[in-house]
Amino acid sequence: MKSNFLAPTNLDLRTLIQELSDEGIVLREDANLLMGAHRSREQAALHPITYIAQQALEDQRTPGKVLDEAHLTVWLAEKAELTVFHIDPMKIPVAEVAEVMSYQFAKRHGLLCVGINHETVTIAVTEPYLTDWEQQLQQTVRQQIKKVIAAPGDVERFRVEFYSLARSVSGAKDGGGQRASGMTNFEQLLELGKLKDPEANDAHIVNIVDWLLQYAFDQRASDIHIEPRREMGRMRFRIDGMLHNIYEFPASVTTAIVSRLKILGRMNVAEKRKPQDGRIKTKRPNGLEAELRLSTLPTAFGEKLVMRIFDPDVLFRTFEDLGLAGEDYRRWQAMGTRPHGIMLVTGPTGSGKTTTLYSSLRQLATDEVNVSTIEDPIEMVEEAFNQTQVQHSIGLDFAAGIRTLMRQDPDIIMVGEIRDEETAQMAVQAALTGHLVLSTLHTNDAPSAITRLLDLNIASYLLRSTLLGVMAQRLVRTLCPHCKKESEISDEHWDNLVKPWKVNKPAVVFEPVGCLECRNTGYLGRQGIYEILSLSNSVQELITDNTDLNAMRQQAMREGMRTLRLSGAQKIAQGKTTLAEVMRVAPPPERYT
Repeated sequence: MKSNFLAPTNLDLRTLIQELSDEGIVLREDANLLMGAHRSREQAALHPITYIAQQALEDQRTPGKVLDEAHLTVWLAEKAELTVFHIDPMKIPVAEVAEVMSYQFAKRHGLLCVGINHETVTIAVTEPYLTDWEQQLQQTVRQQIKKVIAAPGDVERFRVEFYSLARSVSGAKDGGGQRASGMTNFEQLLELGKLKDPEANDAHIVNIVDWLLQYAFDQRASDIHIEPRREMGRMRFRIDGMLHNIYEFPASVTTAIVSRLKILGRMNVAEKRKPQDGRIKTKRPNGLEAELRLSTLPTAFGEKLVMRIFDPDVLFRTFEDLGLAGEDYRRWQAMGTRPHGIMLVTGPTGSGKTTTLYSSLRQLATDEVNVSTIEDPIEMVEEAFNQTQVQHSIGLDFAAGIRTLMRQDPDIIMVGEIRDEETAQMAVQAALTGHLVLSTLHTNDAPSAITRLLDLNIASYLLRSTLLGVMAQRLVRTLCPHCKKESEISDEHWDNLVKPWKVNKPAVVFEPVGCLECRNTGYLGRQGIYEILSLSNSVQELITDNTDLNAMRQQAMREGMRTLRLSGAQKIAQGKTTLAEVMRVAPPPERYT
């Protein structure tokens, strides 16, 4: 170790570059260029590690790998003999760590508190050789201080976010929240990512909401839950289908946050007794737009608000991205080539039905056809479709919408959901009069859609002449490619999964491990598993007023229908998911025996 590394002073750019060059990590020519380069005022203000990382130099130890901030931080940690700490804001008690030291103290010394318990305070540092702050902090916290090192860019970012959020919550609790919740302006496009210096004067609730939405996007959340309680309100994110606790707000702050979001969603702020729906269009910090659907529900302790986040990128995903491939994809595509009839997608709420419909419509919406939809609500706006919003207050429901659309010279009609007899009857009439109709139902599997439509008083002979097919689907979490490892599966568990088929067990399966990329869950993203029932002549003959569902399932399976569990088994064999995930979401095999 060079002596100038051990000096109790700030890290020096020239010294770091020289050390990287001496160790053969960067080329000598690159090191000389960096040391002689002129830096702007903004670049000179950057931490040396951040500045070097921005140059995207190749790591000579591993050709093809770029020296990013994470790798440079690991290298520096080895020099300083400190543990590297990855800052995961979902696992840090923001309100508590912000109380350990002032923002100015943390900024001046390049620090951020990242953990606290009864005995130890964990401090992430960016200047590992500076020690003059330790004694001052020790006198304040009166606990053991544990030093770790974190990427300077992360420390800078989260220091602003943590202190801004803590200050805003504190200010809102002391009275600022009620004033903020009374705002009457409405942003047509809410711009995010403008968190200010926490010492600056801000509108507390506006700042909290900005952080909330930006954080949800960063964490790939599909839903945001804001739940009031007697003393503290709770915020949770649904990520890859699972809910995670994120933050707790005082009850008054929770109320103010809900009010602010209701204003943005053009909802009635004064009405707290009735459920309401709204939507917000936001622009993310990276410039991409996203839509949020809002729903409020009165509870014992106030209004509960749930926001569903719709990613516009969904409209451009291929069926392969969604997990629909091979024979199942061909069967579904074949239905879409028919000039008229009904195609149904079934599954519980949150199983990806709407995404499948939009992806199907995107392929069908050519310049030669008129695609019209009736939705409640319009979840994603797409210029290739003519989209209509259900409005019950003026009598525009699904049935009335279909009736109107049939006078609009459509070729393809998408109905958001078949919920009642009138909507089902209108969908059948649209199919009978030469239109291709796509819609959704809530059933456990594909064959059950037949009995559901019979229960809605659709005559069996009409089903035989209009229904093209049904696709049931679920979403399973996919294994993180960065950390999954090989595992084993017993013959008994495998046979139970794939029955009634006899499918050979794969030689290799994988299990979740957990790493920084997946926040130690072992899973990263989701894909669909599918069960597709095609209405062949032999299956149509089994549709009667007293349909035998088991007989229909058996016939469909003989003709190639694969259950959701078998679809999941294929994903397991491909190394994409696990047996536990498939068993969690797919119906039990007893339905098919």
